[in-house]
Amino acid sequence: MKTPRSRVATGGADMSVVYPHAAGIDIGAQFHVVAVSAELDPEPVRSFRSFTNELHELAAWLKQLGITTVAMESTGIYWIPVFEILEARGFHVVLVNARDAKNVPGRKTDVNDAQWLQKLHQYGLLRASFRPRHDVVTLRSYLRQRERLLEYAAAHIQHMQKALMQMNLQLHHVVRDVTGLTGMKIIRAIVAGERNAEVLARHRDYRCKASIQTIQNALIGNYQDEHVFELTQALSLYDFYQTQVAQCDERIELALRRLQAGVEPACAPLPAARHRKQQPNGFAFDVRAALYGMLGVDLTQIHGLGPYVALKLIAECGNDMSRWPSAKHFTSWLCLAPGNKISGGKILSSKTRRSSSKAAAALRLAATAIGRTDTALGGFYRRLSARIGKAKAVTATARKIAVLFYNTLRYGINYVDPGAAYYEQRYQQRVLNNLTHRAEALGYILQAKAI
Repeated sequence: MKTPRSRVATGGADMSVVYPHAAGIDIGAQFHVVAVSAELDPEPVRSFRSFTNELHELAAWLKQLGITTVAMESTGIYWIPVFEILEARGFHVVLVNARDAKNVPGRKTDVNDAQWLQKLHQYGLLRASFRPRHDVVTLRSYLRQRERLLEYAAAHIQHMQKALMQMNLQLHHVVRDVTGLTGMKIIRAIVAGERNAEVLARHRDYRCKASIQTIQNALIGNYQDEHVFELTQALSLYDFYQTQVAQCDERIELALRRLQAGVEPACAPLPAARHRKQQPNGFAFDVRAALYGMLGVDLTQIHGLGPYVALKLIAECGNDMSRWPSAKHFTSWLCLAPGNKISGGKILSSKTRRSSSKAAAALRLAATAIGRTDTALGGFYRRLSARIGKAKAVTATARKIAVLFYNTLRYGINYVDPGAAYYEQRYQQRVLNNLTHRAEALGYILQAKAI
């Protein structure tokens, strides 16, 4: 008896076809191999070059065959044009992690890879990787570009410091930040041709801790034309990147306004900021107000989440937390939850998976910073750090911040800090309860010591 085409016998159990009109694409740098079911076309496997016109031909061919869903691996950045064009043409595109679609032995060609993806997807055996909606992806692109520009600008700050040291100008030893008001005024004056240390020291800002005399002594240097030229070019490049960062800020603000469009304004006013100090490399607009208008909650009330980190998490994770059924699913996606490698009832490993997630990296940095604060999360970090080490304490604290972030966005829960002694009191109560149960099991009664 023939097995029906819609079902395949596998070891006594039938596997049903979930997506009969599915296709698989093996992504490459110069060409893409596309595979469909042999029942839909006499030539079920075709190759298309990565040129835009051929990508549109690919989409037209799939549309002609009645394909509704397409699976592809996230290979480098080559998948992005294919994904965007197919998504714009109305296909349901499934972006698959290569780890979840490993080839079986012998499938080492592009044709076999495409057919294998198509077969797995046809039977519903592939999971789609998370990808935010288009407007959030746009915000994420602008924010990542801004971060790259700041990295490039930081390199030229080092170049300026090197040029100053070559002229024996000890500016960075007397001011905390050479890119601050005092430092930049002095550097611009040097580039403009000023060499008098007394005149240069007058550019000191009144908030600078070093005295004018100290700054004057630090600015008596050995000026050489080649070093001044190097300083001039480094300053010019630094200013150029700062201009580019300002343009990114405009695009980010516009992207946030688009996300805010159609959202009902929050009834309550924006809560007061916990910290009024301006962050280094801060945005040219009020990020807190923009996020509050879009989300209706103030994420910065969670300790460890400043305006920049909050915006970073929104750009990487989106503002729709219903994509994850629970906070446990969310922390597992971030690779902040313990692993569960179990075999034969024995735990083989509970280490967290390695991840290149930018959201997880931001949460870990927030956890490291919060460990120095007099807060409940700070107390939690310090207690764990003393017991299991700093690395694991950072991961555990980052997971707690992620859970607070998830619950705030999805359920609108307002975070209230219970205090630095909160976790310590819970720990002491847990120890006391354990001692009480052990004493009762041995036939004793635990009694408090009289003071």
